[in-house]
Amino acid sequence: MTVPAMLTPLLNHLMACGAQISQLSSALLPAQRISVAPDLWQTVAQSAQALDFRWVALWADDVRSNPDEIPTFSIHVCLEKSGAYLVATTQVTGASPHIASHTPFYAGADRLERHVHDLLGIVFDDHPDQRRWCRHQAWGEADFPLRRDVTVQGQPPAQTPADQHYNFLLAQGGGVYEIPVGPVHAGIIEPGHFRFQAVGETVLRLEERLGYTHKGVEKIAQGRDAAALARLAGRVSGDSTVAHTWAACQAMERAAQLELPPRAYFLRALMCERERVANHLGDLGAMLNDIGFAFGAMQFGRLRELWQRMSNDVFGHRFMMDCIRPGGVARDLAQPFAASLRVQTDAVREQVQRLMSIINSLPSVADRVRGAGILKPEYARALGCLGFVGRACGHNVDVRRDAPYPPYDQLEVTTPLHHFGDVNARARVRLEEMTVSFDLLDSLLDDLPGGACSVAWRAPAANAEGLGLVEGWRGEILSYVRFGEAGRIACFFPRDPSWTTWPALELLIHDNIVPDFPVCNKSVNGSYSGVDL
Repeated sequence: MTVPAMLTPLLNHLMACGAQISQLSSALLPAQRISVAPDLWQTVAQSAQALDFRWVALWADDVRSNPDEIPTFSIHVCLEKSGAYLVATTQVTGASPHIASHTPFYAGADRLERHVHDLLGIVFDDHPDQRRWCRHQAWGEADFPLRRDVTVQGQPPAQTPADQHYNFLLAQGGGVYEIPVGPVHAGIIEPGHFRFQAVGETVLRLEERLGYTHKGVEKIAQGRDAAALARLAGRVSGDSTVAHTWAACQAMERAAQLELPPRAYFLRALMCERERVANHLGDLGAMLNDIGFAFGAMQFGRLRELWQRMSNDVFGHRFMMDCIRPGGVARDLAQPFAASLRVQTDAVREQVQRLMSIINSLPSVADRVRGAGILKPEYARALGCLGFVGRACGHNVDVRRDAPYPPYDQLEVTTPLHHFGDVNARARVRLEEMTVSFDLLDSLLDDLPGGACSVAWRAPAANAEGLGLVEGWRGEILSYVRFGEAGRIACFFPRDPSWTTWPALELLIHDNIVPDFPVCNKSVNGSYSGVDL
């Protein structure tokens, strides 16, 4: 199988350093895979950074078949350049294994390495931040809940101590004060703690503390069958239920080498584009609400509600949860609904244009969003920011176009770009993304194939692996799946785009005023749940 040209310089350099190329497996397509010795792990990051690769994700897997064996862990990192993906894998053993950190070379590796350390006990040497990230106080210092010898229930104390000793950076200097926000926020929002340092109304520093509702997704995935894993994946981040379920199913189907009917791919894309439009409509309304423009907030909220009601009528659920399953989709598109979807797409497209002609004429709106929350392009690239956050800084990544999967390999996908990196740019990208989605929805309905919308699932052999890559509304979603015996899941890791965009919020709020934090936050809108596995 041909190795993508973009990977050749990196592969050649790693082979020169002693890395062994493993046999290319279709189960990990579209990625090429290499295995490296643990002492070359830092070389992988150093070489990839020098060759301008994007750091995509890191995850680890306790590969012991027997919990009484010496702990053995596979560590995986995914890198990408121009749509070509590389997964590098190494193994470490022992009760307290060490491996070099990638964070000195890729800032976006920070929290995922801390996540792996907290759950599996793998120590990342030279990591600049050794604080806990997702470890609950119910876990002792030597308890690593994702290891094979730890049960789902664990051994929690009768009363879990309060998580009140996280070492936030202290405010210093004359006139500097702190503002704590959370961990319980007003409105319907998930828990997260924001610690501001400010002088007057100007923000000097923002530090985030997330992970308050650790769901144990990776642990409770183990032992599930494919259908149950798809349901779990749809709840990693509820506003991205379609994209996460699709990525997990894509990974499982690749592991099983299962081909779907063309109609199933088209229906999945139809749902995913509708999910994208629904979230952009809702967030644009929320951004207008945060700057006090109630008319715009109500109108965008109204459009989102109508859009979701149509999704409920057509697919049986407002968010289209559990509408994708291994082997296809749960519900076909009835012919009368195809016409209804066309009518609604045209109507919402026209109403959004009318609303924006009003909003763009208001200096009071422009004053609040232009120049607010600027994320510098070099910061976005260093963090690997995805979706509308990255595109507002000129970071041009879209899996639908760069590494197209069915049915996008048959469609023309354009990616809107802006370069100012402020709230206004992120809003403009969202608006233009909706226009792209409206066109894609029309094309999907025009070219919708006939025939079946699903095939019977067949479980792959033990240790079969699959990698799912789907462009969700926040950006690229990665899912890794490894099967165990009897078609049960041995390892599942979903990487939401919010892992890259939450750190961006800490940077873009610098030198803004405290009252602008709500609109800056909503312009990014990271998923709390998506990074709280």
